Amino acid sequence: MTIQKRLVFIFLCVISLSIHALESQEINIEKGEGYETIDPPQPTDDPGKVEVIEFFWYGCPHCYRFEPILQKWLKTRPDYVNYIPQPTAFNATWAKHARAYYTAEALGVIDKMHEDFFTAIQIDKKRLDKEDVLADFFAAHGVKKEDFTNTYSSFLVEAKTRQAEAAPGRYGVTGVPAVVINGKYRVSGTTAKNYDNMIKVMDYLIAKEHAALTKTTVK
Repeated sequence: MTIQKRLVFIFLCVISLSIHALESQEINIEKGEGYETIDPPQPTDDPGKVEVIEFFWYGCPHCYRFEPILQKWLKTRPDYVNYIPQPTAFNATWAKHARAYYTAEALGVIDKMHEDFFTAIQIDKKRLDKEDVLADFFAAHGVKKEDFTNTYSSFLVEAKTRQAEAAPGRYGVTGVPAVVINGKYRVSGTTAKNYDNMIKVMDYLIAKEHAALTKTTVK
């Protein structure tokens, strides 16, 4: 084995071990590990439910990997959970993807396009950051270009895109994917160490908030 091949082999071994260590890292949720507290807590849309906000960006490979894990969780989430997807906009490109999300939502096609947005950007390497390119992409999903253009530039979509730009600051989110539980707790891959832990932390905090909500309701 040449020195160059040996160095490559050693490098790959180190990377493999590092990834394994990260994936197997345990956290003690009951001791406050795996999440951060939001101060001050933010109001929720429905005080009668436990709110779960997912911050994501279609151009984020980490979000792409977390998405199927989250979607699996969503299928079995308790009925007292109010799930809110929140496209995030830290810059102009992110804002265009957020605008695309809200356009699809307003047109009633987000359910069939959400995964395709991820696939197009992450796998097919399409940028989808220009209006004409997005118009073609929507057309491929059965949306008339006129309907796309009118909705893409509508007041509703503009307002929601501005919301996507402001939301991270409101909750102290500095990266994605991130999940906010009931306006009080912030969970991310950084705080929880890996995606499986993120789900565990979410479940713990949701149960905690639901117990507090139930206790308040009983009173």
